[in-house]
Amino acid sequence: MSGSSEKFEAGSIDTPAQPKVALANLDEQQTWNWFTIRTLITSGTGFLTDAYDVFIIGLVVPMLGHVYYKESGGHIPPGVEGALKGMASFGTLVGQLVFGYLGDAYGRQKIYGLELMIIILGTFCCAMVGSNVKGSTAIQYLTFWRFVLGVGVGGDYPMSATVTSEWASAGRRGQLMSIIFSMQGIGNMMASVVTLIVLAICKSYIIEDIDNLDYVWRICIGVGCIPAVSTIYLRLTMPESPRYAMDVENDVEKANQSVARATATNVETGVASADQVVAQQNAIADAKAKRNHGRDFVEYFSRWENLKVLIGTSMTWFLLDIAFYGIQLNQSYVLNAMGFVGNGQVFDNLWRSTLGNLTVSLLGFVPGYWFTVFLIEKMGRKRIQFMGFAMLTILFIILSAAFHKLRDIVPLFVAIFTLAQFFFNFGPNTTTFVIPGEVFPTRVRATAHGISAASGKLGAILATFLFNKVAEIGGKPGEHAFLPQLLGIFAGIMALGFFFTFLIPETKGITLEEIEKRGMKEVN
Repeated sequence: MSGSSEKFEAGSIDTPAQPKVALANLDEQQTWNWFTIRTLITSGTGFLTDAYDVFIIGLVVPMLGHVYYKESGGHIPPGVEGALKGMASFGTLVGQLVFGYLGDAYGRQKIYGLELMIIILGTFCCAMVGSNVKGSTAIQYLTFWRFVLGVGVGGDYPMSATVTSEWASAGRRGQLMSIIFSMQGIGNMMASVVTLIVLAICKSYIIEDIDNLDYVWRICIGVGCIPAVSTIYLRLTMPESPRYAMDVENDVEKANQSVARATATNVETGVASADQVVAQQNAIADAKAKRNHGRDFVEYFSRWENLKVLIGTSMTWFLLDIAFYGIQLNQSYVLNAMGFVGNGQVFDNLWRSTLGNLTVSLLGFVPGYWFTVFLIEKMGRKRIQFMGFAMLTILFIILSAAFHKLRDIVPLFVAIFTLAQFFFNFGPNTTTFVIPGEVFPTRVRATAHGISAASGKLGAILATFLFNKVAEIGGKPGEHAFLPQLLGIFAGIMALGFFFTFLIPETKGITLEEIEKRGMKEVN
């Protein structure tokens, strides 16, 4: 092959077989090398940052209440609290749709890294909202920058999922994507650890003057910049995905160079069997040159066989996030019911609530991710998702029906709630991220993943803004008298997620080219 960039038209009689030999080499790469580790660090650290920035707000909102809403006993009005927690979700929804489209239209290499720059900007500005700004105005500025931060976080979903999926081998793809997503658990845990450390350091200052919490919440948020800044260079220098280079740009040389870099082999000297060459030639013939992304998208999803998969990935993510974010962003209320309450002093209340969050993360949240990492290639995506939705349905029914009795049996309450956290992550919270990164063709993969993720974020937005209002039904402000019934509603939502999973195909052990070929047969 010449040193110049070789172009070919999809479906040409002379379409070279060697490009798909290169992808076969990538799919056969079962051992981890430096490039695999680099991909994990590049994408995983971004997800750690995403989770930290998203979940830290649940820990600092009580601090904001004590600083800016003293006249109401430190309680932020439900509408304001919903905006603080939910505006990042609005931004995330926008980022998922926009970056999903951009990733398909302009390539992974050109776009990857821009979302992290937005995250850094949004996080820094959240932490630096002027200390001379008091009252609701400060909250308004913080809410705006939370939206900007959310755009970057949203962009990370389709970009990191697509990049990781397209660089991974068929036998390790689900595991690598699960590792990337498991960084969400580390980010959640890190948010609690950082908050505890800062609270411990500033304890005497907080007790002396409650206004010193104004420094504490800024430090807690600002720490989120550190992992993002540390990996921005790796993202900006990430080579183009070989699958995008081949299937969309039809640039053989770029694809070969990318695969050689990832596998540390000379692709040009590789020899394929006759059967492999024929299969690869057919796969190349099915690939379409990049012409009009919008038209490609409409063409592919105009068939019910393909559209139902997008409906399945979108609805399962939507339903999951109603319960997941409804619990995660309001976990302090459940923790209070479980007994993680202080002695009434501001510092003690903040400390106990954060400690409860860390306890749940360590016992259920983080282990759930890693069970998925180790078992996803053995059990498959669908089986884990079915199991997760089923267990969550049962656990939420128990929590709802026996809520008041469980409050008097704290160890049992903690155990059941921790199991729910476990099956969120050894279940649909991980698989709804993995599956959309696999089941769609390269030319629409990022867009479809972005739509699926944005559907989930729509569920998160509904949960964020409705949780407090619904939980307050039938009681005084702050009592959350309707919380048991709300957990019952979550049980019904998880049951719906179970049934929508039937629309999704299993992708375990199947190459992206095989998956794409099946979808293209439906179009053709």
